[in-house]
Amino acid sequence: MKIRPAIRAALAVLMFWQASACSAAQQSAPDAVTPVAVADAACAQCHQPIFRKYLDTPMANASGRALDHAIPASFYHAPSKITYRFFAGDKSFWLSYGRMGNQTRQKLEYFMGSGHLGVTYLYTINGYLLESPVAYYANLKAYDMKPGLGGSTRLPEALPMSPGCMRCHMSSVQREDPGTNNHYQGLPFLHGGITCESCHGDTREHVRTAGRAAVINPVKLEAERRDSICISCHLEGDTSVAHRGRSIADYRPGERIEDYLSYFVYAGANATNRGVSEIEQLSLSQCKRSSGDRMSCMSCHDPHYSPAAEERATFYRDKCLACHTQAGFVTTHYPGNQDCTSCHMPTSKAQNIPHVAWTDHRIRQHPAQLESLDGVPANPELVSFLGQDAPARDLALAYYNLTANGRIPEAARAGPMLLAVQKSDPPDAAVLTALGFLAPSMGMTAAQSADYYREALKLDPLNLLAANNLATLLARAGQLSAADPLWQSAFDRNEDIESLGINLALAECRLGQKDKAVQVLQRVLVYGPDSPTAQRRLQAIQTGQDACSVQ
Repeated sequence: MKIRPAIRAALAVLMFWQASACSAAQQSAPDAVTPVAVADAACAQCHQPIFRKYLDTPMANASGRALDHAIPASFYHAPSKITYRFFAGDKSFWLSYGRMGNQTRQKLEYFMGSGHLGVTYLYTINGYLLESPVAYYANLKAYDMKPGLGGSTRLPEALPMSPGCMRCHMSSVQREDPGTNNHYQGLPFLHGGITCESCHGDTREHVRTAGRAAVINPVKLEAERRDSICISCHLEGDTSVAHRGRSIADYRPGERIEDYLSYFVYAGANATNRGVSEIEQLSLSQCKRSSGDRMSCMSCHDPHYSPAAEERATFYRDKCLACHTQAGFVTTHYPGNQDCTSCHMPTSKAQNIPHVAWTDHRIRQHPAQLESLDGVPANPELVSFLGQDAPARDLALAYYNLTANGRIPEAARAGPMLLAVQKSDPPDAAVLTALGFLAPSMGMTAAQSADYYREALKLDPLNLLAANNLATLLARAGQLSAADPLWQSAFDRNEDIESLGINLALAECRLGQKDKAVQVLQRVLVYGPDSPTAQRRLQAIQTGQDACSVQ
């Protein structure tokens, strides 16, 4: 009996708070997702010029209803022989996919991405919010597979929509149902795009008093609180960890992001190999190092305005000249090229994100400058990016996160650090789950690993990763009767996770529960109709090849 590997996608689900928009002084949630133009209508009454300009920005158009940003086209994926077709009809936007006329279609409910770089579409099945495996890329002017899916020979399994992406593209993101990755009883978010309150905080009292009550003005905040607003979406780091007992879902504009999260980066690593690295890059620039807290993202960027392509060079040159006031910069420094960024902030491809070019925010003094920061040290170590003394727990979990996401050598660092934290700190479900995962790499037995997962589940009964991995260990030990309820409970909350359903179906079949095994596999195929494992096992049961006898 082959048990599927651990569900690594369940490692760290981050929920980011975004308050209801200006117009949400109303008491009830909307029945449908509203765009910024509607959500911020109350703000527009007093801030009309800013409001009009903001509606044209990528932030304001970062997400919304699919039909509002529909791009009809077809795409044929040769490795899987699947044709994907995006089309409008019946007052909706649709995606159909399949082979040789055997087509399945999904109603696309939301889009994500302003179109500046690309657009992806989202749909729901039974309350699970999922991503299309195909996205539209602006520089290609065409659809293509999502990163990592280009070589797939099948329709990819369901792609759960991550709250970590939603927090930076949507507003008033709702909490997932407990114990799930991406299931929502109602709307997953209330407002498309980034509303005023995402940066200015709760504006209800400000609106109620016609502006007499103060609202957060990021420019007037002390540096840490000002920069935290931008950091919440424009800093990724190599990994991040929520502080013990804190949730990023509780972060509010005006607070310090470092009171909720520890961000970690490899010392000296190349900050251009990730998409969301502008904050990291800027911190390495001579401009930022010389200016210190006087310089922020808003020194160059107006959050309420995005200059048109023909205005961009002059707009940003004026920003440069606000600091570089020497006469030579104005009159003799390449007067024939008004675009400072073309030399000092060139675009470069992020190696791990196909089709996307990113602006280098390191602001190099010389275009061809070779800098040591481009090289990764032989023995890189994680450091706290924001400079605070990160708790030992957070650093240990940071190394664990990297291990679980494929950097296996980091297990040698993570394991001993987690053991030390376990001895010194109160019981912690995240630490115990990590120890369960790393126990084999530290020479521990499967029984010891299982004990860690059991302890984690006592503290967090809905812990998906601990439940799945404990069930896996029990099944491998021949204890299917003990594994089955763990998988059943987890699958009932997360039936869009293919490997979880297949594990459960295998257990049911070996326990002699043929009908239950069939039902589980049929549920799996709702979300991943091209799953070869689910198809093969279902056919084997239905044809009698697999009798599902007790073993």
